[in-house]
Amino acid sequence: MEIEKLRIAMLSVHSSPIGELGTKNTGGMSVYVREVAKELGNLGHLVDIYTRLNGSGQKQVAQLCDNVRLIHLKAGDNGHMNKLALYGHLDDFFTELERFRNRESVDYDLIHSHYWLSGRVGGWAQERWEVPHVFMFHTISAVKNSTVGSEKEPELRTVIEKYLARKCDRLLVATDRERGHLMHHYGACPETIGVVPCGVNLALFHPLDKAAARKQLGFAQDESIVLFVGRFAPLKGIDRLLGAMAHLKDHQRLRLVIVGGDRNSTPESQRLQGLSRELSIQDSVTFVGRIEQDMLPPYYSAADVLVIPSHYESFGLVALESLASGTPVVATKVGAMESILREGETGHVVNNGSPRSLADGIETFISRTHALSADKIRASVFRFSWANVASAMIDEYGAVLRSL
Repeated sequence: MEIEKLRIAMLSVHSSPIGELGTKNTGGMSVYVREVAKELGNLGHLVDIYTRLNGSGQKQVAQLCDNVRLIHLKAGDNGHMNKLALYGHLDDFFTELERFRNRESVDYDLIHSHYWLSGRVGGWAQERWEVPHVFMFHTISAVKNSTVGSEKEPELRTVIEKYLARKCDRLLVATDRERGHLMHHYGACPETIGVVPCGVNLALFHPLDKAAARKQLGFAQDESIVLFVGRFAPLKGIDRLLGAMAHLKDHQRLRLVIVGGDRNSTPESQRLQGLSRELSIQDSVTFVGRIEQDMLPPYYSAADVLVIPSHYESFGLVALESLASGTPVVATKVGAMESILREGETGHVVNNGSPRSLADGIETFISRTHALSADKIRASVFRFSWANVASAMIDEYGAVLRSL
């Protein structure tokens, strides 16, 4: 069947698609929701993204782009709320959602929820509205809890994810690896699981002149620059990247630039800065703090290599941003790294995540006598445009609707 114009209720309860990237609860998922919704809107579909009101002065309804609205609903007190505490207010969120939907006299063709908190609300909507529920985990609790270096997720989350794995009409994951995790940990039926990768904004992320990028950011031209971009969380493995830098102390003019984190005063930021002092590498590590996504391109272009030292990633979106910018990637065996990195050409996947292995991978790229072709590195991710991702998403929606 040909997919006509759809009206989609997209749920991202705890994390706004226009939230501050790099902070504790706002990362790749927020980019995914925003960019997919935008491309669905470009295709003529109508998307309403429902998220929690978490600050004063926010309009209840904001037009993000053509055919896409962001709708803020009250759930608990304004401001930051722990995810587990927010769970106790999901019924309030659903009540507000129903109140808004009835006031607007709007019905939806399907629900697409992101993360387990949204999945819970999406399940209630699925029963009330009698429309299909498409659910994307983004990360899987059972996998996080079996991963070294991870903050342990509550049992409640695992229980709900198991329920959603059996109850939802369609499950979406970003990699075949995640598909296997769902079948192994939650007994999900393979026929209900679709694989839709992350994407990259190829218009925003493209190669810039390295010398100009470094001058703009205040970095020396003769330094070798190693870059990290992401949230500050134990799962991200920043501590072992700092350990890798300690193994590279003998390299002259080597700098690690760390982009992300809430503020320098947060406990995790202070812990990482303290670790850099313990390793005697504090003079070669720069903590930049949180940077808006549209300000990231110069950082990627200024760097010689991006490092993803994570213990677990559902995909690894920053790898696409770096590659689109023409900068190679050294990564652990997480997410889609083994499928998107071409060994020695666009990056390197380390055999294990030890600081020594990461250091060896980094050294491969900072010691090269000839530069890699930025254009060739960029060309390797053309297939990951957000337009292609949205097209794949429409195919998944079509599979659900055809099964009714």
